Formats: sequence, C-alpha cells, structure tokens
Amino acid sequence: MTQLVTPDAYAEAFAAVQQNSAGPTRIANLRRHAFDRFSTLGMPTTRLEQWRFTNVSPIANATFTPAQPAVLTAADAAPLVATGAGDGAPTIVFVNGRYEATLSSVGDLPNGVVVDSLASVLASSSDTDAVARYLGTGADIESDGAAFTALNTALFTDGAFVRVPANVVVDAPIQLLFVTTSPLREEEAAPRCMTHPRVLIVAGKNSQVRVVENYSGSNDAPYLTNTVTEVVGAANAVVDHYKIVRESLAAFHIGHMHLRVERDANFSSHVITLGGNIVRNDVQALLDGEGVTCTLNGLYIADGKQLVDNHTTIHHVKPHCQSYELYKGILDEKAHAVFNGKIIVAIDAQKTNAKQTNKALLLSEDAQINTKPELEIFADDVKCTHGATVGQLDAEAIFYLRARGLGLEQARSVLIHAFASDLLNRIGIESIRVQLDDLLLAQLPRSGGGAFYEHG
Repeated sequence: MTQLVTPDAYAEAFAAVQQNSAGPTRIANLRRHAFDRFSTLGMPTTRLEQWRFTNVSPIANATFTPAQPAVLTAADAAPLVATGAGDGAPTIVFVNGRYEATLSSVGDLPNGVVVDSLASVLASSSDTDAVARYLGTGADIESDGAAFTALNTALFTDGAFVRVPANVVVDAPIQLLFVTTSPLREEEAAPRCMTHPRVLIVAGKNSQVRVVENYSGSNDAPYLTNTVTEVVGAANAVVDHYKIVRESLAAFHIGHMHLRVERDANFSSHVITLGGNIVRNDVQALLDGEGVTCTLNGLYIADGKQLVDNHTTIHHVKPHCQSYELYKGILDEKAHAVFNGKIIVAIDAQKTNAKQTNKALLLSEDAQINTKPELEIFADDVKCTHGATVGQLDAEAIFYLRARGLGLEQARSVLIHAFASDLLNRIGIESIRVQLDDLLLAQLPRSGGGAFYEHG
C-alpha cells in the first residue's frame, strides 16, 4: 500500500496555486479534495497491482518545484516540435506550463469553436461554466493508484480548453504544444522543475475535431511532466486524438487521458512515445452510449534504460459498441516496457465487439516487456479477443534480404520499419505521419536480434 506523505515542495506549490488561481468555487473545492487525496495516497509503489512493473522511486525520491517562466523564441521552439500538424493549423503553445501568446495562433476558427488557455477561461471567459461543468468529472482521483492524477488536479495552473459546438466540423487539426525548458543543474540534489498541464476537450453533438498534444523538452536535465486530459464526446461526435511524447531522455512523463463518449460517437487515440526516461501513458475510455466506436493505437520506441508503460482500460457499459486496440513497441539495449490493457464488458453491454492486440519487438537480449491483456466480461452475447506477441527479428527474413543484396543494417532497418509501419499508416494527419516516419528512420536501434517467437 501507499503511505501518507506530503513533501514540503508539493505543499508549498499547492498553497501558491490556492492563492493565485481564479475560477469558480467548485474548482477550488476540487483542488482541495485532490490535494488531500494525494496526501493520503502518497506516490504509488510497486506493491500496487497497476504499478507493479513501474518503479517511480526516481520521482518519489526527488524534489520538484514548479517550473519558472521562460522565454522561448520561434526559432528555439521549432526543433522541439518536429511532429507538428502542418503550417496554418490552429496552435496554442505552453512553455514551462504557461500559455505563450507570442508563439500561439489559432487563426479563423468556425463560429463557436474555442481553443484557449484554460487559465484564461477560468479567469474571465464566458466558457467558465462549461469548464466547471466537465473538469474533473472523468479523471479518477479516488483509486489507490491515482496519486498523479490527484496531484495534477491539485496543482494545475494552466492548460488547454477546446470546445466544439454541436454540428460543427473543424477541418484543420488543433495543436496543443507543451515545451519544458529545464536548466541543467549544477548539483545532483538540486530541485528539479515540474509542470502539471491540464487539457479539457468537449465535442458537441454531430461535431468533428482532431487534436494533437505534443510534449517535448530541451537540454538533458531531468524534469517532471504530469498531465491529465479529459475528453467528453456527445452523441455522434467524432474525435481523433494524438499524443506525441518527445521529452528529454532524462525527463519523467506521467500522462492520464480520461474519455467519456455518448451514443454513436467515434473516438480514436494515437499515443506515440519517442522520448523520456520514465513514461507512463494511461488511457481510460468509458463508452457510455449505444453504437460507440473506440480505437486505441500506440507506438513506443525505447533504448538505453528507458521505461515506457502503457495502461489502457476500455469500459463497455451499453450495447452494440465496438473497440479496437493495437499497441506496438520497439525496444533496444536495456529498455523496459509495460503494457496492461483491460477490456470491461458490463452486464448490459450485449453485442459488444472488442479486439485488443499488443506486439513488441526486442532488439537486444537485455530489453524486456511485461505484457498483460485482460478481459472482464459480464455479458453473454459478446465477441471479445485479446493477445500479445513478443519476439525478436526473424533471422530467416534477415537472411532473405541479405541474399538479395542488402547489408545487415539495411535488412534490419527494413524489418523494423515494416513492423512499425502498420501503426504509422493509421495516423490520419499526413504531416505527422511523414515526420514520424522520418524520425523512426533516423533513430532505428542498432543492436542485434534473433528468431521471432509468440506467446499468450
């Protein structure tokens, strides 16, 4: 179990947030309850089932203080955002957790569409009531493993608010860029900086929107990004969501996305992890209406001693819904990955169709993955499948390619790229798909592989 612990730095940060943040009483009360909950829970340990393979003691044992304001020019920001949605896309940028107006440009949005800083909305916008209505209604802060979500709820100072009214289609992808510029520390024990971005996306009936969350960092200094995204989709809404993690290789990234969609809505998620020291991506989807389609895709590439943990939960509570899930990982050197995917089918969720697949490619003898697909089915008229494959490069395929004139590294690169291309081809924004393809080719791991094997 976790234990009661409230480090002074977190308590001081919460006191500052209480004093300086604007917003309705409900938000203030939510913050207070969330901090009390975090104080009770403490940081999760490996004794909790949902954190069994992910040791966050490097985070728990470090001292983090709120990131200080920083100036970032457009030229400085460009290399940190190498996976953007293209020129002209509505974009808001946050530097060290603060909205940066000089780098942001939303252009001409359809009538009624809001893309704004969450702090600005809470302080003075007419959309404050909408934020107060939905913020915190999906994100779990009560379960034993919810400490990071509770901490974000208590300490967030800014983030993004996206609202699309009913019957409105937003053609251009909306970009939310979060950049951390942590200074290099002279002493190992010196405090590290932290940010707690919050994102709220509300899609009205019959609306359509694509949103790209992009997280990156400069320097090699460690810092903590602890983010929470809540998505609310009304009936017949179509939401296509992308999350790209390109943090510093010394950074910690803990991210939770909580989704609730209603009848005949269509939601898709694409989580791409390319950076970070310890990365945890949690996706929790509540299919709260008949006829919902939910797609969760993920691609993670790690080497060195990186740890990438993907946890997903899809909760079918109404009939005639379908969910499709495909996560793939490429691990080299001493990298460690975790995949835990759970599908829950409630007793009333008849005619559910759910499929879950996790595949991992290990490129060294020291790379490892802990994979745990789960089904909890309480209905009797359903079609649900899950499976996991873990293996290395096929020696026969390498031999075949080399026999046709390719060198060893070329042959390996072709096979690795082919393994990842299935997921890359599912990305519906061409500029992101092309840029991710280039990034993959540029950082293809170099260690060896053996024969492919399957289990599960």
